[in-house]
Amino acid sequence: MDLGNAPESGNVRDRRGMGPKLAIGGLGGIVLMVLGLIFGRDLLPDGADPGNRDPQHDAAKDEKTLVFTRKVLGTTEVVWKEQFQKMGKRYAPPELELFSKQVRTGCGVAPSSVGPFYCPKDRTVYLDPTFFDELERKLGGSKGEFSQAYVIAHEVGHHVQNLLGYMNKRSSMEEHDFSVRLELQADYLAGVWAYHGQQTFRFIEPGDVESAIKSANAIGDDRLQKRSGGFVHPEKFTHGTSEQRVRWFKQGLRTGDATKPTLDHFFEVASSRKL
Repeated sequence: MDLGNAPESGNVRDRRGMGPKLAIGGLGGIVLMVLGLIFGRDLLPDGADPGNRDPQHDAAKDEKTLVFTRKVLGTTEVVWKEQFQKMGKRYAPPELELFSKQVRTGCGVAPSSVGPFYCPKDRTVYLDPTFFDELERKLGGSKGEFSQAYVIAHEVGHHVQNLLGYMNKRSSMEEHDFSVRLELQADYLAGVWAYHGQQTFRFIEPGDVESAIKSANAIGDDRLQKRSGGFVHPEKFTHGTSEQRVRWFKQGLRTGDATKPTLDHFFEVASSRKL
């Protein structure tokens, strides 16, 4: 991925190695409130301590990761500002906080093991960069730069949903159905970002799209459930199948249409119908 021409966002906070902010309360409600989880399960072995990492690694200020994150977020700001202007709206970019081990958010306290996520209450994306090692090593995804950018763009997609009011459109949908629709739409919006970002910055290099597709395929609910227990339970899906995630990302990348599809395009997860 070539980000040489990309602007650096001023909305990234680097709190790695600083520890979580002082918090009252616990993890109650974090799964329900945080809608951007890449996967909603602890990937660590039973009994493992999520904070049992090399403190020197956690404390290190990785300048390369910081600059990369600023540039990726910068491209999302350019793309979504333009797309919102076309809709006659104003885009207010999210904050992005890099953290290690555990973080205090407007939605509660979350450990690194929940993966990257977006909190709609404080309009912030939270990311522990060590997630990408987990994605490649444990889940069979890719930690290539464009794959990492896809993950960030997915979380920014949740922010776009929040600004456009999609997070308030659950109506009569069951919770898991609503969650899957939001997640697949966020994958689509990540594809829309890639389409317009490529038009503006020419940042996609050979093999980049394949790396993002590899990660999207690795984190589908069906594949994660098979890895953890061997059985697939569609009624427990929160993000959609691997095939669905890949399909919607590719469709966003192909069309670049920020106005479609709406949540109505995503059929309920328990249905036998395919997207």
